[in-house]
Amino acid sequence: MRRSGVKIMWGLLALLRPLAHVMVFCIVLGTLGFFCAIAITVLAANLLLTAMDLSPWAVSFAAGAIAMGICAVARAVLRYGEQTCGHYVAFKLLAVIRDKVFGALRRLAPAKLEGRGRGDLISLITSDIELLEVFYAHTIAPVCIAVLVSIAMTALIGSFHPALGLLAAASYFLVGCVIPLATSRIGRQQGMAARERLGALNSYVLESLRGLRESLQYGQDGSRAEELAGKTKELNELQGQLKRHEGTAASWSGAAVMALTLAMLGAGLALQVSFPVLVLTTVALSASFGPVLALANLSATMDQTLASGERVLALLEETPETKDVLTGDTPGFTGADVKDLCFSYGEEEILHDLTASFPKGEIVAVTGRSGSGKSTLLKLLMRFWKAPEGSMQISGEDVGEIQTSHLRKLESYMIQDTDLFHDSVRENIRLGKLDATQEEIEAAAKKASIHDFILTLPQGYDTPVGELGDTLSGGERQRIGLARAFLHDAPLLLLDEPTSNLDSLNEGVILKALKDGQEGRTVILVSHRRSTLSIADRAYAVESGRIS
Repeated sequence: MRRSGVKIMWGLLALLRPLAHVMVFCIVLGTLGFFCAIAITVLAANLLLTAMDLSPWAVSFAAGAIAMGICAVARAVLRYGEQTCGHYVAFKLLAVIRDKVFGALRRLAPAKLEGRGRGDLISLITSDIELLEVFYAHTIAPVCIAVLVSIAMTALIGSFHPALGLLAAASYFLVGCVIPLATSRIGRQQGMAARERLGALNSYVLESLRGLRESLQYGQDGSRAEELAGKTKELNELQGQLKRHEGTAASWSGAAVMALTLAMLGAGLALQVSFPVLVLTTVALSASFGPVLALANLSATMDQTLASGERVLALLEETPETKDVLTGDTPGFTGADVKDLCFSYGEEEILHDLTASFPKGEIVAVTGRSGSGKSTLLKLLMRFWKAPEGSMQISGEDVGEIQTSHLRKLESYMIQDTDLFHDSVRENIRLGKLDATQEEIEAAAKKASIHDFILTLPQGYDTPVGELGDTLSGGERQRIGLARAFLHDAPLLLLDEPTSNLDSLNEGVILKALKDGQEGRTVILVSHRRSTLSIADRAYAVESGRIS
């Protein structure tokens, strides 16, 4: 369920609290700046009245001219100060929000992020957060400034005649509130659709780039290009609608300002106010539309900003599948056990009454067909998900009672598709232990049978692996991931298809390394290959979520 624009703004305002004092200073500077801008026009009108000896204020021509000059200089200084403070707040908050978003992604991963396009997440982290600059730098202060200036100008115009003051208040409300709200309903729906389409397009482009070789091999590059063009056209059409909406909103605002200025002139004539009052009130109203016009012009760009804000807030407020345990138990490792374990993805049952034991110091093979629930078992042991039924214990303690940071020290986990960062081979292995020495890194690489290969690279361990490790083969990436797991040196090693991308010769080397490098640790080896049974002390076959 989508939240209203007001709720989105309140949610974004809550993030402003640490910098509220800077925003208040920005509002003060902006308000004084607009008063100076209005004063220049009003003083100019009063100079003409003074020259005609009709001015209602006892201000000499020279004093009025000097005041205009002072206001002009002050306007420039105050405007600069307002913009500096506003953008300081905005860019500072964007950095804070990015940090919060990355923290949220860490909490939600992997359970709540599975199935979500990487391109969509990239769009959220970059362009969605960047669009919030419009709210923090160009919305909060302008709204407050518009309210303060409108109140002050209503009082000033009302001091000449109460009816003219009421007309001024109604004019500010119409231009600054009614028109933006009326035009934002359609625009917000288009804005949200545009953000979602952009995220989908980013995912499609990322997917197409990663699968470019396959598309070329099977002659599907043309169809992918056509589909990409279609998605781009849809996004362009939506953005075109948004631009037309912006133009319509700006036209309505401009027409309203003209009409209301004429209305003030007509009201003054109808009320038979004096000529000086007629001139000053009409000029004061027309000169003071600046703050509320800024709000009216914001309404179009705010559509996409609010859509981005909703996406960011939805991610920040998303609850993780499992929460980190901060003050739980910190047991040593004596083995792991699962009993009567049940788990489902939605309506699809994956594990049913599964019971197994993983004693300390043993290599336990878990075999079965794809989709039988083998990998899910490892994810539950890592506590990525919480099983609704059954028990899962490590060292006799429920995994949900063990301190999360300690649980990560007890377990090393390697999945089939190893993710490598755009860094050197050394740093990719060091991820398993950030303070590891070169000797420890090389020892882990030797266990994973990748050390000799690394030495053949142009820069050895300092060789960059490329984006997503694209300079390496699947088997080489997998062995670097295995070296990373060995370096972590946890007493429980969880391996999900560690030899799936290896030929039989390298598979034999890895299996031998696992056996020789076991060193008292428990290894749970998930694989669909029967060859893994050769090093196992015990084995479980999973069939349709059950041990068979």
